[in-house]
Amino acid sequence: MKVYITPEKSTWKSIIRRPTKEGKDLREIVDRVFKRIQNEGDLGLKHFTKEFDRIELKEIAVSRSEIESAQSLVDPRLKEAIQVAKKNIEQFHSNQSFSESAVETMPGVACWRKSTPIDKVGLYIPGGTAPLFSTVLMLGVPAKIAGCKEIILVSPPNQEGKIHPAILYTADLIGISKIYKVGGIQAIAALTYGTETVPAVYKIFGPGNQFVTAAKERATLEGIAIDMPAGPSEVLVYADDTANPVFIAADLLSQAEHGIDSQAVLVSTSARIIQETEQQVKEQLASLPRKEIASQSIANSVLIEVPTLNDAMELINDYGPEHFIVMSKDEDEVLARTTNAGSVFIGHYTPESAGDYASGTNHTLPTNGFAKAYSGVSLDSFCKRITFQKISKEGLQLLGPSIEIMAEHELLVAHQRAVSLRLKSDHADS
Repeated sequence: MKVYITPEKSTWKSIIRRPTKEGKDLREIVDRVFKRIQNEGDLGLKHFTKEFDRIELKEIAVSRSEIESAQSLVDPRLKEAIQVAKKNIEQFHSNQSFSESAVETMPGVACWRKSTPIDKVGLYIPGGTAPLFSTVLMLGVPAKIAGCKEIILVSPPNQEGKIHPAILYTADLIGISKIYKVGGIQAIAALTYGTETVPAVYKIFGPGNQFVTAAKERATLEGIAIDMPAGPSEVLVYADDTANPVFIAADLLSQAEHGIDSQAVLVSTSARIIQETEQQVKEQLASLPRKEIASQSIANSVLIEVPTLNDAMELINDYGPEHFIVMSKDEDEVLARTTNAGSVFIGHYTPESAGDYASGTNHTLPTNGFAKAYSGVSLDSFCKRITFQKISKEGLQLLGPSIEIMAEHELLVAHQRAVSLRLKSDHADS
């Protein structure tokens, strides 16, 4: 990890720059894959699964027998843990449901909104170096609560051409049966265009690497909505002298082991915390099974000492972390001044892992600074709100003159006439 002691503000942006692949390279690869999937469908999916994943894919769809077989392959303790997480996630997301009453903006003019589920959604579940069955819960549970009619799950197959049993078990537990063995750019392209086997959807959800993120952005050019720009995972920890370097290092490494393009950042007002955390990272890294991956990620990560809390908060809000961990005696002040973050973890005993798995909040969050403008996935992400209005004849008599004069000044005569003709009419009101 790189260590910076009270760096000049002019250098902050370069210090906390995320690791990224050249956009031009990404776009060229994504465009090539999208074009072939659009033209060749399933044949293109099998081609790119062989090219990128080195897997000869025989069947794209997961059969019912595969789903049932997965049940016996999942550790009973893991099943129990998944069920606990599901219950908490259901409880948190169900609480986000609300209805709005109609508003009479003036006599005879009523306006209201109705929430309706998105009919067809696609859930991308990472399954390469780490099969993220937890993401099935994070996306599948709110999709079910929202009432989405068609839920399509895609996930990359392993070297045996299968999806991890825990992913299949979790999907089945939620009630998702349309599951397909495709990942990466080609999976997003399939959800965009549809193939002989994989249905097209209206909105695509799910985290992924830079290739998946670029593919989701490409999908928007085809009229497909996405949850947010969610790429490589990241964490920023703010810690003062009361924090425990052992905990901090564990949290930094929990993000580093996600992938080689992940990033972990520590911002602290304590020189001792910086030094001891750096040593703890080295010690804990040595025993990680995913040491090789975490080591490359740690090379992209930084420890930054700043003189004051004011400096820390300015830097943190400028970074806009996906995950923000607060270990400080001044936590109330830190929280009050936090404006840009995907999800916040407060106190010495609130590891980011809790939000990743089972506390109830959603772990699909904006990365790469998009927390400055985007929220994480919620129940609302799976719904759309339609506005309605109804105006009585008397209501239009009150409102109409304002509409007429506004339309006249915008030089939109047909708009004006749509009101004027009604005002002169003796047609009965409904």
